[in-house]
Amino acid sequence: MDLFMAMCLLPLLYAFVYLSTLVFQWRDQCCYLLAYECYKATDDRKLDTESCLKIVLRNKNLGLEEYRFLLKTMVNSGLGEETYGPRNVMAGREDCPSLGDALLEMDDIFFTTLDDLFNRTGVSPSEIDILVVNVSLFSPSPSLTARIINRYKMKSSIKAFNLSGMGCSGSLVAIDLVQNLFKTYKNVYAIVVSTESLSQNWYRGRVKPMILANCLYRSGGCSMLFTNKSDLKHLALLKMKCIVRTHLGFSDEGYGCSIQVEDKHGYRGFNLSKSIAKVAAKALTMNLRVLALKALPITELVRYALNSRRRNKGVAKEVGSIGLNLKAGLDHFCIPPTEAAVVNGIGKRLALNDYDLEPSRMALHRFGNTSSGGLWYVLGYMEAKKRLKKGDKILMVSFGAGYECNNCVWKVLRDLDDTNVWKDCIDRYPPTSLINPFMQRYSWLNYEFISFLRFDQIMNAITQCG
Repeated sequence: MDLFMAMCLLPLLYAFVYLSTLVFQWRDQCCYLLAYECYKATDDRKLDTESCLKIVLRNKNLGLEEYRFLLKTMVNSGLGEETYGPRNVMAGREDCPSLGDALLEMDDIFFTTLDDLFNRTGVSPSEIDILVVNVSLFSPSPSLTARIINRYKMKSSIKAFNLSGMGCSGSLVAIDLVQNLFKTYKNVYAIVVSTESLSQNWYRGRVKPMILANCLYRSGGCSMLFTNKSDLKHLALLKMKCIVRTHLGFSDEGYGCSIQVEDKHGYRGFNLSKSIAKVAAKALTMNLRVLALKALPITELVRYALNSRRRNKGVAKEVGSIGLNLKAGLDHFCIPPTEAAVVNGIGKRLALNDYDLEPSRMALHRFGNTSSGGLWYVLGYMEAKKRLKKGDKILMVSFGAGYECNNCVWKVLRDLDDTNVWKDCIDRYPPTSLINPFMQRYSWLNYEFISFLRFDQIMNAITQCG
């Protein structure tokens, strides 16, 4: 009888041990955001209207049509008067950038944000177990991760990863890497540093799609501290709920729509093709079909499925057109602050209102397009405005070269109200008007009659007007 009882209890005991192991593994795999620090440059690097004009006029390769294009782009971009540029460009040395310029740019962003991060959290650099740096357009040797390790004298067992070529979506790629590493390494700290190198990548040619980068991209970045230590949950800001990555690199159209190339004169720049809007829409739709299953309640999914089947036989071509209500399971939306038209386009596709898009529009206006660091300025705005309450869920949307769409959902673990990088200006946002003064001062550039003037006369007029 005792033997029989033991034989019956053995499977139950095995099942209990197995389930307990799964529970502990699940707890160890949690990814908590403990803190983040966004970079803000010094006031002498602000790119207001006058500074932008001076930089544009230095490019002798441009003609009247290119100047007109730049004017239209700058006016409609959504950038304000207080974004920041790289030091060598502000000093007029964009034609001859050096390795030292690029390293100085990285050091300033890395060490400013990391110093603040360590001071804020009390975590020592020697305690960091995983370090991931993503910078798309600059990959020196030794790596940028090695540069950080050397500066802070981090431990020899640290797991370091240097990501390049990921574009604006690099931050979420890095976080996805960290989350997967957390499945193997228990009770550890991880740091992600996300930024972009502008000092060596200022385009000096006249190809319009490549000029766009000069108009939109600005200096910025962010350092983040993560952990899977369950006993630190009470200190965490956010908890990762899910992340979904979609890659369209198998398609030639997707691969080539956002790519670094040289023009026919040998000037290197970043080219955005006409097909990028179509590719981005396809990637976003494919991504959200998967993410919605993880983030939305079953009632919304059933409604979505029924509408999809009724309208287009089960194939959803556009998320917004079939009434997918993301707000049924999500409270806040971090839309990438790339350019005003892009923010508005994504907002329309996801059926978001002005309140939902305000953080992205304001981050773009104040700091510009800071590439992979941009989402964290958007999050910072939400926190500074005291929008983030315990239990809220945040959707982060990102796009990157490849072509990629990487989105994730965070859960807010406590009420957040830090003013962070926005502390000196949050009371001024949102401003009463986002109209760029550049159009008010130089709108006459678009007048047709100036086509009859010599180009040097037009440039003299611009100089005198400035």
